[in-house]
Amino acid sequence: MTLMSTENLASFSTKRVDLHSHTTCSDGGLSPTELIDRAVNFQIDVLAITDHDTVAALDIAKGYIQEKNYPLTIIDGIEISTRWHNFEIHIVGLNIQANHPALVSLIHSQQQARELRATLIGEKLAKCGFDHVYQQAKALAGEGSITRAHFAKVLLNQGHINHMQAAFDKYLGKGKRAYVKPQWCDIETAVEAIHLAGGSAVIAHPIRYDMTTKWLRRLVVDFKSCGGDGLEIVLPQMNNEQRKLMLSFCLEYDLLASLGSDFHYPTKWADLGKNLVLPEQAMPIWQAW
Repeated sequence: MTLMSTENLASFSTKRVDLHSHTTCSDGGLSPTELIDRAVNFQIDVLAITDHDTVAALDIAKGYIQEKNYPLTIIDGIEISTRWHNFEIHIVGLNIQANHPALVSLIHSQQQARELRATLIGEKLAKCGFDHVYQQAKALAGEGSITRAHFAKVLLNQGHINHMQAAFDKYLGKGKRAYVKPQWCDIETAVEAIHLAGGSAVIAHPIRYDMTTKWLRRLVVDFKSCGGDGLEIVLPQMNNEQRKLMLSFCLEYDLLASLGSDFHYPTKWADLGKNLVLPEQAMPIWQAW
């Protein structure tokens, strides 16, 4: 766990903070060092690296920062995939102790579930007429976490689709021909592992789940009952109604507020630090550190 002094915590509100980003260690487009270079170029002061079910990028990134003597604070993080009813909910762990046994054990079981799912996706895509997609997706992932995004990129590279989202719309999305229901841990297990590792548990991008406001409230209530700490209430692309709703959940259920770009690769719609400002009424997640 990265210990923060009171002075450092107080200064967070005056800095550029992004608490959700990815690297090639999961489904990001930039290596850990490339992500750090971009963060520095974008004048980010505090960055959390939150790859899917892995912490492999953290030591690489911190070693690179030290080597370059960059003025960038890294928050050790992870994004854990969980199952909740018929939804896949992502729980971000922030300010974690990455090598804690409880977290290491959970990562191992998550990676096993991820590998099994990838194998089954490959089999289904083969039945769709796309051969050797699993092998190519695995090669793209390298030693990182294999995700559906790797399969989408293979289909794009092979010319079967015109853009990444089309892979999910036609094959990989829920209910589509190559969709495989994931066997992730439940929310309570993820929160417990994050807490044992000294971190704060946050629901990632709650506005992006395909659910009604009633179901979203139910998710927040269940998450709170599991000991969850906060909500990611600010992302680059949000309308005013979404911002108001997320803030109201934080205030009503006494949850801390986080913010992050969920950066995977540069786009014109979202980038590191873009449009990330917490509302004044919200209590920042770093107050828990």
